[in-house]
Amino acid sequence: MTTASSERRPRRALVFSGGGARGAYEAGVVRYLVDELPKRLGRPPDIDILCGTSVGAIHACYLAATADLPENRGTNLVDFWTSMRIEEMLPLSGRELLRLPGRLLGVRRTAEAMRKGAMPDRLYGLINTKALERLVVQAIPWRRIRANVREGRVDAVCVAATQIATGRVVIFMETRDKNLSQWTRDPNILPRPTRLLPTHALASAAIPLLFPAVRVASTYYADGGLRLNTPLAPALRLGADRVLVVALRQDASRAGEAAMLEQRAEDYGSPLFLFGKVLNALMLDHLDTDLARMHVMNEILLDGERAFGSDFLEKLNEAATHNRGQSFRRIQDLVIRPSADLGRLAGQVLLKMDEAKERSPIVRFAARNLIEGTRTPESDLLSYLLFDGEYLAPLAELGYQDALAREEELMEFFTD
Repeated sequence: MTTASSERRPRRALVFSGGGARGAYEAGVVRYLVDELPKRLGRPPDIDILCGTSVGAIHACYLAATADLPENRGTNLVDFWTSMRIEEMLPLSGRELLRLPGRLLGVRRTAEAMRKGAMPDRLYGLINTKALERLVVQAIPWRRIRANVREGRVDAVCVAATQIATGRVVIFMETRDKNLSQWTRDPNILPRPTRLLPTHALASAAIPLLFPAVRVASTYYADGGLRLNTPLAPALRLGADRVLVVALRQDASRAGEAAMLEQRAEDYGSPLFLFGKVLNALMLDHLDTDLARMHVMNEILLDGERAFGSDFLEKLNEAATHNRGQSFRRIQDLVIRPSADLGRLAGQVLLKMDEAKERSPIVRFAARNLIEGTRTPESDLLSYLLFDGEYLAPLAELGYQDALAREEELMEFFTD
């Protein structure tokens, strides 16, 4: 880490979380940040570091690749999301469902082929994601990432993925700073400078069991959210003084949570409802823990200055830099969270789909059965997988409105 200097503007990072189809919420926040906030600031917001996991990795790469475009980046990203239809994005035909048992039984054949030296690009996965992958590849001008980093429009872009063989988090990054010898003492977070390609983002977004694991070079990777769903640490390691985080879950301490938990417990008899909750647990976000730890460090540094004088931090960093190769600094953070429960929003959309005659019979059947037998119209599982504009459009609008509600804080965040 480098010490923030009064001679330069703050170094800002934008950090995206993972969450499959929930990523449309992030797109709505991005639309406000890059299309509307500049009208208040009088200039585009300065974002030096972009970090993301899973769908957040795709968004980080998108913003880096389009950093040289003057306008409508956010609107184009929202359009990318809202144009999706579940029938096109995920194979829900009767033929594809009939193939599902064969895909499960094919695991053994794949294992036997790998023992003979074969290295498939994808491993297992209950859902065929080829359509989604094509869309990601086509929507982002991947070659522009390196050019925009080299030309200084963005300092660093980070993508977090879980290395299946070791369980470690690998941070694939495109950065101008090649000296990462003092990256971190945590052996479970490994930096990998590289040229970012679609495979890195797709590997980060490979939801376990549902989406196939992705091969990068000779190693397989799954969703980075298993270990680092909101990659705050890479942003700090790269020297961010201010971090703007877009989370995909409501504040866990919000009012009424206890009553809601009691009501939800009665719905656990539905296997799909329960699987959605298990998926939530697998993707458990440690963001609040990381932020709390960062706030404690901020308070320690501030108390040190009060107790030992204004030069406390400078003297502390003389020793810290010598012993650790890193210095301490106070970090300013701003977190934008959904103001509504995204699982409940998905459930409400499913109710409409069940009654919509223009939807395919498979979609209507799935909608009916995913919420059947539950007291609340809620589907955490589908909130990750409902790649359909009927759900994604209100989700993106929610993100836009939540960002708009924090306008004054965002103005302060992006003011030097």
